[in-house]
Amino acid sequence: MRGSRGLIDQACPNLGVYIYVVVLRAHVPFSLSLFSDPPLGEMTLFEAAILRRFRRRKAARTNERSAVARSTQVDLSRLVRTADRVVRKAFEVEMQSFSKLHARYLAEKENRRELDWDRIKSPDDKQVIPYDCLPEISGSAALSKLAVLKVNGGLGTSMGISGAKSALEVKEGMTFLDLIVQQVEHLNTMHKVHIPLILMTSFNTHDDTLRIIKKYVSQDISITTFNQSRYPRITKETLQLCPRRASDDKKLWYPPGHGDLYESLVHTGVLDRLLDEGKEYLFVSNSDNLGAVVDQRILQHMVDTNAEFLMEVTNKTKADVKGGTLIEYEDSMRLLEIAQVPSDHVDDFKSVRKFKIFNTNNLWINIKALRRVMNGGGMELDIIVNPKLTDDGQAVIQLETAAGAAIKHFRNAHGINVPRSRFLPVKSCSDLLLIRSNIYSLQDGRLHMSEGRMFGSVPVIKLGDHFKKISDFQSRFKKIPNIIDLDHLTVTGDVHFGRGVTLRGTVIVVANEGQRIDIPDGCVLENRLVSGNLNMTEL
Repeated sequence: MRGSRGLIDQACPNLGVYIYVVVLRAHVPFSLSLFSDPPLGEMTLFEAAILRRFRRRKAARTNERSAVARSTQVDLSRLVRTADRVVRKAFEVEMQSFSKLHARYLAEKENRRELDWDRIKSPDDKQVIPYDCLPEISGSAALSKLAVLKVNGGLGTSMGISGAKSALEVKEGMTFLDLIVQQVEHLNTMHKVHIPLILMTSFNTHDDTLRIIKKYVSQDISITTFNQSRYPRITKETLQLCPRRASDDKKLWYPPGHGDLYESLVHTGVLDRLLDEGKEYLFVSNSDNLGAVVDQRILQHMVDTNAEFLMEVTNKTKADVKGGTLIEYEDSMRLLEIAQVPSDHVDDFKSVRKFKIFNTNNLWINIKALRRVMNGGGMELDIIVNPKLTDDGQAVIQLETAAGAAIKHFRNAHGINVPRSRFLPVKSCSDLLLIRSNIYSLQDGRLHMSEGRMFGSVPVIKLGDHFKKISDFQSRFKKIPNIIDLDHLTVTGDVHFGRGVTLRGTVIVVANEGQRIDIPDGCVLENRLVSGNLNMTEL
């Protein structure tokens, strides 16, 4: 009877069928029932025993899930009662949304349903349209119906930033938010329109953001902020809530990803306000993507084709192999994230042979269509399970969703394959060095590649751990080097750059453990490997 375990584990209750597969040393014959269980009387004693055992195990799993779900409901009710009366109603709405997400997670965890890899198709040219095929701009009428939303909930902890990441100075003394405001204000002035700027913050960045935007009150721009949901972390082992009270430490809570955008727009009333103001289109992007500016050709394409949802994608490079991609699955467009990929297909996902594009998270949404979808029951976005370790070493889980996953809920939704210039995120100090360099210049809040750059591509920059935190990065560069003719830069170890340094071609600087390298003022390095005490090797 040992083979019965393999049989039970390969049953497929989520498909509504039972497929009995047993591998035994003696090839025991068995029957298949693809649509229902045959009566016990028609089975062999062996098959009947197997079926009874399977039913007991299934019932036990269902009872276990029900017990966790009931316990979670009790804990959520207690959390709501501990909330301050002023915010209790809004907090209760958030906990109701979390409860639905948690219940879906438990159900999916029990059924263990995975994507059928063989049914995944790459989108065709009608599903992902090249940017060059978009119409030329015929006017600015559509701009009057546009609103711009920036996802502004990140802290930038990986770069050693304690407050809102969007407050980091990135170019010529200006922050992410400064540049975003300049971009929108320029459009309003130039086209005589009123494009509002909306900032979706998290509980980590909301207060910082409110403080920062006060300096823009005299400018030609309307700024609205709203706070996305705050969900409780759950323990990995028991799946129970980490916080016991609504006021518990921030470390026990998390913002549930940018997929929370849609429910938060509804719950905060921002969606209805946009419609009342006559807005029909919403451009959504991450605040740290400096290439995500309003593009009138994409907006006009949306108007002309009556598309309800557009996702900007761009071609993959080696640096983007983990990025989500667009696929066709079950006759609809889907966003596939690496967390959803079966472990034995991760290498396939990272390959550019089948998946040549990735999601930039620049999204264009028809606001009326969004209200229709939300009023019709909302969206069940694919759940991304994000495991974390707390400061005290406890394994916890964050249940998150991605905004791009909403593409399957909209009519005539498709992708636009945009130039790489529309994807310039600053996720590390290596990215920051590129943005601050003379590769780019600024005009009206937009980055433009310098005319002095001979190639259309940007150099590859890899700074080691000594440059990981923003404070270390700034202390190691007296001034950002001239890299207009740079192809590749790798720096590891304790390295410091003087003023007026020029880097060309391929430059590699390696300071071994216990060594320090100082690149002197005015030094020119071209196709050089620098190691030890300024030992130079021509590459």
